[in-house]
Amino acid sequence: MRKFLTLLALVAGTASAADNLRPPLLLTARAAAQDLGGTWTYSKDYYRTSLTDINGWVAKSRMQRFRDVDVAAEEKKGGPTFFEFDLDRGPTMELPGAWNSAVPELRWYDGLIWFQRRFDAKVLPGQRSFLRFEAVNYRAMVYLNGKPIAQHEGGFTPFVVEVTDTLRATGNRLVVGVDSKHDAQTIPGEITDWDLYGGITRPVKLIQTPATFIDDATLRLTDAGRLVGSLQLNGPQAGNQPVSLRIAALGVTLQARTDASGEARFDVAAPGTLKRWSPESPTLYDVDFEAGGDKVRDRIGFRTIAVRGSDILLNGKPVFLKGISIHEEEIGSNPARRIDDAAAHRLLGEVKNSLHGNYVRLSHYPHNEAMLRAADELGLLVWSEIPVYWTVDWDSPAVLDKARRMQAETIYRDRNRAALVLWSIGNETPVADNRTRFHTALAETVRALDPSRLVSAALLVERQGDTIRLADPLLKELDVVAVNTYAGWYGDDTLDAVAKLRWDLPADKPLLFSEFGADAQAGFRDPALHRKFSEDYQADYYRATLTMAAKVPTLRGLSPWVLKDFRSPRREHPVYQQGWNRKGLISETGQRKLAFDVLADWYQETPRPAPPR
Repeated sequence: MRKFLTLLALVAGTASAADNLRPPLLLTARAAAQDLGGTWTYSKDYYRTSLTDINGWVAKSRMQRFRDVDVAAEEKKGGPTFFEFDLDRGPTMELPGAWNSAVPELRWYDGLIWFQRRFDAKVLPGQRSFLRFEAVNYRAMVYLNGKPIAQHEGGFTPFVVEVTDTLRATGNRLVVGVDSKHDAQTIPGEITDWDLYGGITRPVKLIQTPATFIDDATLRLTDAGRLVGSLQLNGPQAGNQPVSLRIAALGVTLQARTDASGEARFDVAAPGTLKRWSPESPTLYDVDFEAGGDKVRDRIGFRTIAVRGSDILLNGKPVFLKGISIHEEEIGSNPARRIDDAAAHRLLGEVKNSLHGNYVRLSHYPHNEAMLRAADELGLLVWSEIPVYWTVDWDSPAVLDKARRMQAETIYRDRNRAALVLWSIGNETPVADNRTRFHTALAETVRALDPSRLVSAALLVERQGDTIRLADPLLKELDVVAVNTYAGWYGDDTLDAVAKLRWDLPADKPLLFSEFGADAQAGFRDPALHRKFSEDYQADYYRATLTMAAKVPTLRGLSPWVLKDFRSPRREHPVYQQGWNRKGLISETGQRKLAFDVLADWYQETPRPAPPR
């Protein structure tokens, strides 16, 4: 009962407490930084002996891998001291990237690994220094020169720590303990339908700034046609400082002054020459923010997104979302979540240029920032979600707090991305009162932090004969209804029966088919028997499902499952899967299956600004 009442109190206070979710440091849009990617050494610590000795005692110093010690030099001295680690002489790994793909012995490793990077830094008087980790999966324990400087939980969002007083000019020893273990209190939980991918999976950067610096800057277009934004200073001279915003291509220059907390706000009518961002014309502008001795530049597009009845309105006009779902895996036989600009453009280019899409669902967690920026450039609308996936501990205030913080971390990171129009607060979660309270708190968090975008969630449906019903109490919290449907793949439906299915849905909200799909092994053809796992079955499954979809009057978009075959330990058929979910329209190496052209043709031949009512 106490946990239940605490959860109710958290839900009730969500909006008022939203400001407390802002990460203490953001350092957004920083182009100048020292990239710490490259060769790191590592040491496995399956029994966590760096942290805990036998009987729960504190780990012995000879085991503590995070210490700032030259083990080889100490060993040369002789004497009774000895060590059971040496990260300076450990095996190496190229980071960022998941350890599961680095060496065969780590393919199924799930636990704690310590990573070390030695580096020099140019330390200037009066400057401040920060480390920015774009993602560490799942828990991170960070030490610099033997000192603990940060801990973070959550595998897909950034965190920043100041190291001004810890950084050395030469010989810095950065050690990061990464624990990939998931359990009942983590988000996501212990079981998912994607790979483990433990490690430092996204870039680590050393950023140096003036004593007072621009920590965050944002700008967007309102429904009323105004450009509104803010700039946040951090430092001893943050209050009452003049700041400026400039968009040279539009001839816009704005001046403002920070308040006592270091925040300045901007609000001006958008100039008539402004070109709104859209998939057909993904116009981006260089926006320069300046304060004192600090400057940042971001490339920002300006558009509006809204719902009206069962329509989704982009820049005030109905839009049909022609898309696909994607996991964060680069194309290749041994993906490691190394998503750089080239990998992002290759993935999203398949959607934009070959599928004729205008939309992508980035599943099931916040993707690499490179994906969002590539979507901005290519012109793809984006659904982004946090990994409240299947089941978590709905009654735990601590788990809800983790989910809200993950949501806040991705909102603060991606607020300037025009492509991003939908925040999803969950995927395929079981209907129950405690689950609905949990999601309601997340929806309220999103609206408190970013009321300019739409809220959705991928819901489960009920089947009653030939009728599919959606009676989820979470509906009232959503701007856009989204459902996952696999009739014709899971279950006993024939493909002929799929087109006859009827949908009982809210008439006053837009609907997305957030998932549908069927497995197929690339190259396996079986036109005679039409067996599952064949390309022929997958292609006909798409034809049947698209025929059904076209009859749903409120349907305003699709993101079938999934663009590319992806790794999943749940999928172990020895012939067709071998640890891969084969629902991709392309194989892991990029080979297109028959269903790819089925969907591409449907998107190209059917403009669908909005289906008839």
